[in-house]
Amino acid sequence: MHLDEMLTYNRNFVEQREYEPFQTDNIPNKRTVIFTCMDTRLVDLLPKALNIQNGDVKMVKNAGAILRKSFDSIMKSILVAIYELKAEQVMVIGHHDCGMSHIDTDAFKKRMMEKGLSEATLQTIEHAGIDLDSEFGGFDTIEKSVEESVSVIRNHPLLPAYVSVHGLTIDPQTGKVELVTRGD
Repeated sequence: MHLDEMLTYNRNFVEQREYEPFQTDNIPNKRTVIFTCMDTRLVDLLPKALNIQNGDVKMVKNAGAILRKSFDSIMKSILVAIYELKAEQVMVIGHHDCGMSHIDTDAFKKRMMEKGLSEATLQTIEHAGIDLDSEFGGFDTIEKSVEESVSVIRNHPLLPAYVSVHGLTIDPQTGKVELVTRGD
């Protein structure tokens, strides 16, 4: 669906007042933040698999549900959800068959250049101290990646002691959710 089709659909959506069943406030009903992958297979599956309705949780996503830096935008979003939006638990949910596992950063850089990015730009970025291999590198196992993301959150100096941080995985084929680590 292209942008114009989406905008036409939206005009009808608003005119028909189809938004009404989704109206809620900005405080998550289940006092939960879910940090997960942006994988398209999880858009509807993850909420259904965990009985999450509109308004229940704050959902934060990135490629691979990878959190390795204490003050990146994901962590900032989690902290805002806790301090401003009354969240009391965080769930990191990675998934099996993730595109970020075993990512080949050399092939990734090659695809960038095939799409028009110059080698000079890549070299400039690397000379500026940005290691593209670590920035775009994936992970070996989903469980280990979830544990690493959970560890960054649990050990954050601004995380209040009452916040539980859990790590889980989901199978994008069946919706089966498994616990990796429980934070009580």
